[in-house]
Amino acid sequence: MRILLVDDEVELTDSLAQLFAREGYEVDVAYDGRGALALLETHSSVTDSPYDLIVLDWMLPHHSGLELCQRVRTACGATPVLFLTAKDTLDDRVEGLDAGADDYLVKPFELRELMARVRAQLRRSQSSPTTVPTPQRLQVEDLELDRDNRMAYRQGKAIALSEKEFQLLDYFMTHPGQLLGREQIYRHLWPDEEKPSSNVLAAQVKLLRRKLEGQKKRSRPLIQSVYGKGYRFGSQPAASE
Repeated sequence: MRILLVDDEVELTDSLAQLFAREGYEVDVAYDGRGALALLETHSSVTDSPYDLIVLDWMLPHHSGLELCQRVRTACGATPVLFLTAKDTLDDRVEGLDAGADDYLVKPFELRELMARVRAQLRRSQSSPTTVPTPQRLQVEDLELDRDNRMAYRQGKAIALSEKEFQLLDYFMTHPGQLLGREQIYRHLWPDEEKPSSNVLAAQVKLLRRKLEGQKKRSRPLIQSVYGKGYRFGSQPAASE
């Protein structure tokens, strides 16, 4: 499996590249956004999905990690992206996930946790072609989810989803009207890795709401928060977060 590692902290990047290599992964390294784009463009001429995982810093010279993530999501489809960054607020997490990242780990971090997240993303990317039912669509009220193409449609308008957003929405739509506890959702989204901080799920829900309702919230909210318990999907009245 092949990993692209992008970070301008040379000592950290080289150490991580050696660690990944010892674990049996092929690793390409870039120290700025320009170098990362060059690698993506070079290998994209050979295959549509040149990397199995991209590990990406946010604050990079020339092109930010946020910009790179958006370009990766457009060019490489569902290739998993893991942000590795010192930006640690909830708004930062939401913005990173909203740009298309599948996971988000704040510096400083434990190597064991990083490797667990890397393994989880690689397993998920390898298994997804066989585990997603095809062809199949889910519908709840005016929202449709195309599982084949990992796209949502609301009132005829297409909504692009990151891999983690797709997993969350798919889980909600297969349990319409049911109260889903936060621990239950954590186990579904992160089954094989250490549970991330509580802010991560809140960030995922917030950005998914934003996409489903639109920036100006023209549509009825479908994700309802149940205080102290979890979430319910559908337009039933409930306390909002």
